[in-house]
Amino acid sequence: MSMTWADVRFMLERTRGLIRRGLASLRTRGLAATWARVRRQFARHPRLPHASLYRPAEAPFAPFAVPASDAPRVSIVVPVYNQAAHTLGCLRALAEHPPSVACEIIVVDDGSTDETRDWMTSIGGLRYHVRAGNGGFIAACNDGAALARGDYLVFLNNDTFPQPGWLEALLDTFGTRPDTGLVGAQLVYPDGRLQEAGGVVFDDGSAWNYGRFESPEDPRYASLREVDYCSGAAIMVSTALFRDLGGFDARYAPAYYEDTDLAFAVRARGLRVLYQPAARVVHLEGITAGTDTGSGIKAYQIRNRGLFARKWAEALIGQPAAGTLPSPSTLAHGQRQVLVVDAETPRPRHDSASLRMANLMRLLVGEGAHVVFLPADLRVAGEDTAALRQLGVESWHAPFAASVASWMRAHGHRFDVVLLSRHYVAAELLPLVRRFAPQARIVFDTVDLHFLREKRGAEMAGDDALRRSAERTRDRELALMCRADTTLVVSPVERDMLAALLPATTQVEVLSNLHELAGNGAPFAQRRDLVFVGGFRHPPNADAMLWFGREIFPRIRARLPDVRLHCIGAEPPTEVRALQEIPGVTVHGHVPDLAPYMDGVRVAIAPLRFGAGVKGKVNLSMAHGQPVVATPCAVEGMHLMDGHDVLVAEGADAFADAVVRLYGDASLWHRLSTNGRENIRKHFSLDAARNAVRRIFF
Repeated sequence: MSMTWADVRFMLERTRGLIRRGLASLRTRGLAATWARVRRQFARHPRLPHASLYRPAEAPFAPFAVPASDAPRVSIVVPVYNQAAHTLGCLRALAEHPPSVACEIIVVDDGSTDETRDWMTSIGGLRYHVRAGNGGFIAACNDGAALARGDYLVFLNNDTFPQPGWLEALLDTFGTRPDTGLVGAQLVYPDGRLQEAGGVVFDDGSAWNYGRFESPEDPRYASLREVDYCSGAAIMVSTALFRDLGGFDARYAPAYYEDTDLAFAVRARGLRVLYQPAARVVHLEGITAGTDTGSGIKAYQIRNRGLFARKWAEALIGQPAAGTLPSPSTLAHGQRQVLVVDAETPRPRHDSASLRMANLMRLLVGEGAHVVFLPADLRVAGEDTAALRQLGVESWHAPFAASVASWMRAHGHRFDVVLLSRHYVAAELLPLVRRFAPQARIVFDTVDLHFLREKRGAEMAGDDALRRSAERTRDRELALMCRADTTLVVSPVERDMLAALLPATTQVEVLSNLHELAGNGAPFAQRRDLVFVGGFRHPPNADAMLWFGREIFPRIRARLPDVRLHCIGAEPPTEVRALQEIPGVTVHGHVPDLAPYMDGVRVAIAPLRFGAGVKGKVNLSMAHGQPVVATPCAVEGMHLMDGHDVLVAEGADAFADAVVRLYGDASLWHRLSTNGRENIRKHFSLDAARNAVRRIFF
């Protein structure tokens, strides 16, 4: 790919930004931590491995058993007509990787004349039903549905190999998306190429298997999303809904378009039809019916298209024109399309900024936007990337995005709004967005005011070099605010501060931390100890922990000799790890699941001596009903009142006194717990942010 001026300009701006941040990191983090960040930044992106797909070994028939339950949650209906060897492979796949969900498997034999009957009657746990005569795919499926005892129906072709976890992924979709009516699997060919990522229906009733022959890992096809229909080779629907709709419409007998018709009927009930990429199923397409639409049963595909087009003529008016090449842009037509760019993929279990960003994208999706996420480092982030995709976010990464500039050139025209998170990301991307997405409104998300945090750190350290660096950061941040259409800050304090520094025409909005209220956890009497949560790539957290561990905790321990301190956060530096030499201190590092510490520890601490923005550690504890002792800096701009929903203390003695007081006073503890949760509901919940999100992005 040839280098363009846009690529060069982006690379120059990025190089300048990396040098600035590298020097600042050297001053604040030291050589070892800075070098680790450099290596992470410039690591080569590994190529995606070829798809590793499970397939049962071929072997002569021998009796075996399939998963079975007398009280199934899911009924798997497998219609068959001859092709006994393929049916055997499908059932072996289900037996060798049994779902964790209680299920039953119903094979409906539509008049087979091969070994099907002999083999099926020898398989333990299988419900085998033989139809009186051959009636076709639709009749067989409807018979199977009539026999089903589960809450949910799965229709599964016999020429498939479901991959481990497929059924759980389908079922979980109904739990995470309560308005789901039907969900379909990702279908792949045995060679690992994508067969279908949901289907597209055009205005003349013709259909398209979206993503055919592409990579199943391509970001265009790797996200949970709403689709026109899903192939009946592997779909799940509630049993009650399927029966209420009358099953598959017999007008399409013997087969074809019944799955498309069902999807349209589900949508007509106000429910969603979703494609679930986490449910992967290998499909040997065409084994039963072939692929020639000019003869045999496949010819019904042409006839039934006309039946379908007449039945759903009104619904087809809004579909893409026949001949249109489906793309993410065309499929999201009519939705607000929002691009979010951050330095890296959010890791909600690691830091509060990531949690805020992930919940913002969740909120945007819930409001009906089509959200696309691009990490500036272009790295795939494993389960965190997968989590975004399960929210319905189209999440990109290398090698599918070769460079930020080339990606923006190809996709910029799609977007109504572009959110650029953090000042160094905005500095690099803003020129690209103005060039390749001139129609888009640019929202600059500060996350927190970096210059304010740097200034306070410099003042505490008495370092003139850091103070001058903070002034340069301030100039860059303010310039970006003037160039963006809207700037986001996390507190009214920061908004009011900027009012004195920016032209009156600059639009600044408050969009604070976003949290979901958790359960209450254990009662006061069953809780023990103290907890601090904060990622140590953030210098204020390291300073806070060192101050608390060295100067405050010994004072507390002298009065509460059995109390322990749990220090939680990714990448603790050597000095913080050394705090474990202090009796009662445990430095855990990153903890994947914080709930036991939020629900079982009695008091949270936030002893920050400098920083900016709204402190996620305080929000997190309060969302769990865990009271907090904090410094004034830690509660800035959070609508909190000392003694009402938090205890605020500044010096080492005062902080120790506040912790000891709260630790032993059940009445005070309950008051802070209740009022802290109310503070989250009122100021930091997704509902509290909804109006601001609508105003900013819609």
